[in-house]
Amino acid sequence: MKRKDILGIKDLTRAEINEILSTADVMRDMIDRGEKSNALRGKSVATLFCESSVRTRISFETAAKNLGASVSDLPLAMPSVQNGESLIDAGMTLDALKTDVIVLRHSVAGSCKLLAENVNASVINAGDGLNEHPSQALSDGLTARRHFGNVDGKRVVIVGDVKHSRVARSDAILFGMLGAKVTVCAPYSMLPCGIDGFGCDVETDFDKAILGADIIVPLRVGRKSMDGAYFSAQEYDEYYGVTQKRLELCSDDCIVMHFGSLNRGSEIRGDVSGDRSSMISEQVTNGVAVRMAMLDLLVNGDNKL
Repeated sequence: MKRKDILGIKDLTRAEINEILSTADVMRDMIDRGEKSNALRGKSVATLFCESSVRTRISFETAAKNLGASVSDLPLAMPSVQNGESLIDAGMTLDALKTDVIVLRHSVAGSCKLLAENVNASVINAGDGLNEHPSQALSDGLTARRHFGNVDGKRVVIVGDVKHSRVARSDAILFGMLGAKVTVCAPYSMLPCGIDGFGCDVETDFDKAILGADIIVPLRVGRKSMDGAYFSAQEYDEYYGVTQKRLELCSDDCIVMHFGSLNRGSEIRGDVSGDRSSMISEQVTNGVAVRMAMLDLLVNGDNKL
């Protein structure tokens, strides 16, 4: 891979996405065999999470350790990373410690780009504000590709609080680049301004959106989102919840993906999350494989820009 950082799906080419997914396929097979690698032996990875995220942080730590790297987990509430200038100072300190990769999650969009421009270490965006979450999208892409073999021409429906979801942005871009037909579905109050820039179809009627769908990605809908949208969890379940009845409207081989912290009985029914169509557990394992691929390609790739 000829780049120093992975900051967003929109920055990657289709060839680079396929390179990451193909490498992740190899990593996933290695995980299934219970094997580990020394590909990053002698290298160091620092996880700097300025927002809480147990799943993503542990996934990156596991990925780095599977490749033989040493891992440093910086405290969540470090005062030195609460603003842009101090974030750069923290990055320079990590540079001085000869850190090879910094995995950053931050509440402010663009923070990862700011850090990457001011450090020698490679930077991976683990989620920045309402911008992007590239490693989650790549995990979703790997999960879909391993299930279908090819997602070109598949119908993907992303449903929920699109307005406040960086996963929705990254997923829409990634699946579109892989040739899928993407639809985002939400009530008007959960659709962001500039939705046309996502390069996908927009629908407010979920039952209409999922007709013949191959992949459904329900987004996490928190209490604040419900309050801002002026309806209850029960009402959301009625109009936008993923249910067994709604799965009957989809393709016979439809799969359901979710990136964690399910609100059962609202965005997804309990019988769906445990159904054979659910890829939630697969996403967790594939998330480690994708992050292994990202780390390996950044550190060991040739001719980095």
